[in-house]
Formats: sequence, structure tokens, C-alpha cells
Amino acid sequence: MAIELGGSGQGRTLKRGAMPSPRSVLAAAIPHSEIGLAAAPPNFITMPKKLSSWGNFDHGDCVTAEEAFAKACHHPEIFVSDNEVIRWAKSHNVLEGAYLHEVMQGMQKSGFHQSEHLYDDGPRILSVDWTNLSTLNSAIYQGPVKIGVAAGQLETAWHSTNGKTGWFALGFNKDTNEDHCVSLCGYGSLSWLAKQLQTAVPAGVDGTKPGYALFTWDTIGIIDQPSMVAITQEAWLRVPTTVIKPAKTREQEKATA
Repeated sequence: MAIELGGSGQGRTLKRGAMPSPRSVLAAAIPHSEIGLAAAPPNFITMPKKLSSWGNFDHGDCVTAEEAFAKACHHPEIFVSDNEVIRWAKSHNVLEGAYLHEVMQGMQKSGFHQSEHLYDDGPRILSVDWTNLSTLNSAIYQGPVKIGVAAGQLETAWHSTNGKTGWFALGFNKDTNEDHCVSLCGYGSLSWLAKQLQTAVPAGVDGTKPGYALFTWDTIGIIDQPSMVAITQEAWLRVPTTVIKPAKTREQEKATA
């Protein structure tokens, strides 16, 4: 599958913008494991053909940009324009920082408006135990999993390919400073994931170890399972990821205002 490899952020300072969800929100969340886990194959990936930063090179809108990526993972693909993502984030006061849960709730009520359609999030938001391999794989098989991470080490990994798809994030240390939102869109062995992303496992790395395909800053890279656990602080599954509705035209909105 040919994909646009990104790279438009080469040499730029990368924006972040996620804020740790309040403990009350995490405590009240319904776990993904309580609704029945989907039988997941050993390897899986959803890889949109067209990627963007969706404003995240210029704004701290990573939480909203991840929503646009999740919509791109729909079949058939939905590519939401950067302008619409930025407009939505600005209108919801989340352009320069947001809680993951508040953006998903906003997307449930009124999502991205494009081509006479609204692209909303599904009615259920479930928490995912990212430390449990089978639980997380089951969630990713149902749809991209939205996670809150500490991005310091991730940014270094992203720059290792000059900001092009196929970077590797390996051997991370524990970091609980959540400040960024990314998306997990695939899982499997490091070797299998490398093949899907048309890259190679670094020398000396065991390609049979488990890893994840991770979207951030207009590219998809590969992170090993221990590194993902080391930087992640929360994980969410939207069920379904995308709900498509007819949207009112601007004229209709004015007429009913």
C-alpha cells in the first residue's frame, strides 16, 4: 500500500497540547474489558494512504489532530482538511491544549463538518488497559486507540528519520509527564510492522518482540511494547470510531438559528 510519508515537519519544533485527564474522569470510565473483547488476529494495522499533521506543527491541537487521523482510518478513508480540524479545535477552545476525554465528548455532539457530512465519534467511550497486551490488541482491532503520552523521548524518535514514516521508538525510560496525544493503529511483531511500513528493524533489535504502529505529527512509526507502556498515562477506545451523519448546510444553519 502506498502512503504519503509525511516529512512536512522537518526541522520544525513539534507542538504538543494534551493535558492529563482528571482522576474523576478516569475513575468513572467504563473499561473496554467489561464489554467483551473482540477476537484479534496476531498482527493487524490500519494505515491511511494520506496523512497530515492536522495543525499540530503550528498549534497545540494534538488531541483534535488524533481525531482526524482516527477518521482517516475509516473504510473507506475519510480525509478531513487541516482547516476544518483547526476550525473545530478553535470553536471548542481546544486549539492550544485539551483533555482527551473532553475532545471525544465534543466530537460525539458535533464532529468535523465536511462535504455535507458530520463525522462524529461513537456513543461509547471506553478506557483501555494499555499494559495488558491482549486487551490493547483487541481494542486496536476495533479502532484506533487514543492515548495520552509523555512526548520527550517520542520526539527524538520522530526526528531520527527527519520526520518520515518508519521511525522506531525503542528502549524508552519511564516518563509520566503526559503532554501529548497520539494514536495506536496497529500491533504485531516489530518485524511484521516494519514490513508494513516499508522500513527495517534496527540492527541488534529482536524483531520477534511485540510492538505498535503509532501515529503522531503526520507520520506513523513503530514503538516497542515496553516503551509504549513507559510513556503512556491513559488510553481510550471510541465505539464506533466514526459515525457519519448528514450535515446541515451553512444556509440551513442560518435559517434555523
